[in-house]
Amino acid sequence: MKKKLGIGTIVLILIIAIVVGLSSLVITKENQYTLIRQFGKVDHVQTEAGVSFRIPFVQTADTLPKEILLYDLAPSDVITKDKKTMITDSYVLWHITDPLKFAQSLNGSLGNAENRIDTVIYNSIKNVISSWPQEQVISGRDGELSKAIMENYGNTFSQYGIEVMTIETKQLDLPSDNKAAVYERMISERGNIAATYTAEGESEAQKIRNTTDKEVNILLSEASKDAEILKAEGEAEYMRILSEAYGDEGRTDFYNFVRSLDALKTSMTGEKKTVVLGKDSPIAQIFYGN
Repeated sequence: MKKKLGIGTIVLILIIAIVVGLSSLVITKENQYTLIRQFGKVDHVQTEAGVSFRIPFVQTADTLPKEILLYDLAPSDVITKDKKTMITDSYVLWHITDPLKFAQSLNGSLGNAENRIDTVIYNSIKNVISSWPQEQVISGRDGELSKAIMENYGNTFSQYGIEVMTIETKQLDLPSDNKAAVYERMISERGNIAATYTAEGESEAQKIRNTTDKEVNILLSEASKDAEILKAEGEAEYMRILSEAYGDEGRTDFYNFVRSLDALKTSMTGEKKTVVLGKDSPIAQIFYGN
C-alpha cells in the first residue's frame, strides 16, 4: 500500500511551491525598465509597468530607471581661443532611451554610463571653448554655449542607448589670479562703447534740434508774413470804409455827429460833469443845430 503524505510534508511542499511561485513573479514599476537575464545574458526587456514572469533559478531580473537623471561634472580648467584660462562647472540631464542597448554596451551599469558622459561631455566642452575667444564664451552662457557643446559630440550617445537632454553651466569663471585684470579690461571696453554711443546720440540730437529750430523759424516767419498781410488788408478795408463814409455828405455828417458824441462822453469824467465848450467847437455845433 502507498504511504500517505504526512501533513508536515504537504505543508513543506506548499511552502516550496509558494516560494517558487513568488520568485517567478516580476513586478515592473512605472518609472523603471526590467531586464530579464538568462545565465547572465539579457533575454528580454520588460518596458511596460505591470506583473510578468521569469523562470526561477534560471532567469534573474534587474531594473533600470526610466526617469530623467542628473550627472554633475567636476569643475575643470579650460583654455579659450585667445589663450585665457577659465574654470567651468556644469551638469547634465540624461535618460535611458534603449534599455537593451544600454545593457549590452554598458552592462546595464549607471556608473559606466556616467563615466562615458563625463568623458564625452568634458572633451566637447574643451573643444568648443578652445575654439571661441573668452568674450564669446562668457556671452554664450545664455544657451549658445550649451547648443554648441551638444552639436560637437553629435549622436555619440545613441550607441549606448542613452540621450543627453541638456547641458547647463552652473559656473563659468576666471582663475582668481587674473580675474581682476580681465574685469578691468572688460569695464574699460564697455566704457569706450558707451562713450561712442553717447557721442553718436548727442550728434543725432543736435541734428534734430537744428532741424527743429529751422522749421520753427520758417513757421514763425510765415506766421509773421501772414499777420502783416492780414493787417494790411484790415487797414485797407478801414480806409475803404472811411472813404465811403466821407464820400457821401449825409454819411459824413452822421459820422461827425457820432464822433462828437463819443468825444463828449469821453471828456465827461470825474465827479463834476460840467463841460465848457466854445461856440466854434464841433460839439457845440450839435447843440446849436448847425
